[in-house]
Amino acid sequence: MANSGLQLLGFALALLGWIAILVATILPQWQMSAYTSGNIITAVAIYKGLWMECAWQSTGQIQCKVYDSVLNLASSLQATRALMVVSIVLGVIAMGVATMGMKCTHCGGDDKVKKARIAMTGGIIFLLSGLSALIACSWIGHQTVRDFYDSMVAVNMKYEFGPAVFIGWAGSALMLLGGGLLSCSCPTKTGYSGRNYPQGRPISKPPSSKEYV
Repeated sequence: MANSGLQLLGFALALLGWIAILVATILPQWQMSAYTSGNIITAVAIYKGLWMECAWQSTGQIQCKVYDSVLNLASSLQATRALMVVSIVLGVIAMGVATMGMKCTHCGGDDKVKKARIAMTGGIIFLLSGLSALIACSWIGHQTVRDFYDSMVAVNMKYEFGPAVFIGWAGSALMLLGGGLLSCSCPTKTGYSGRNYPQGRPISKPPSSKEYV
């Protein structure tokens, strides 16, 4: 079985990844306006997030507007929002399950095999959470690259990667790594027999009639 230090390292990495994914979901800088016209001085910079759109002016003033309608958004943006929310929810569940199965906690009883299985389950949920966030960030990243090189898209409608995409990628990588380390808590085949039962005494044969002669 994996030692407690490996479990603590995996849980810490997964926790940092979950925090990064949460921050990336809240930030509005998923897409930022691309400066492809050659103008050095720009008056307004546009940022697009999962929940709002912001305009940053050269004077330092920022104005944000929450999206009015969910159904009016693009399907890719709706899918990205759903995947990020699912990733956050799975991360919360994984933290609770992994905490019960770690060796350094007293939850889940004293059965080492049972606690190892619980920790492995938490690691698997962390892997699903990180995979969900990775798909969401890669999806919106692919759309950003596709629209940037599309000649049919106007210059003022082209966007580049925002900081939130890179934070999401980093968070999903940390969560996948931490979930993988926690999944190493899988019990071995020899670990299922946790109790040693006393061996039975051999049954003695009844004395034969020849012994009495």
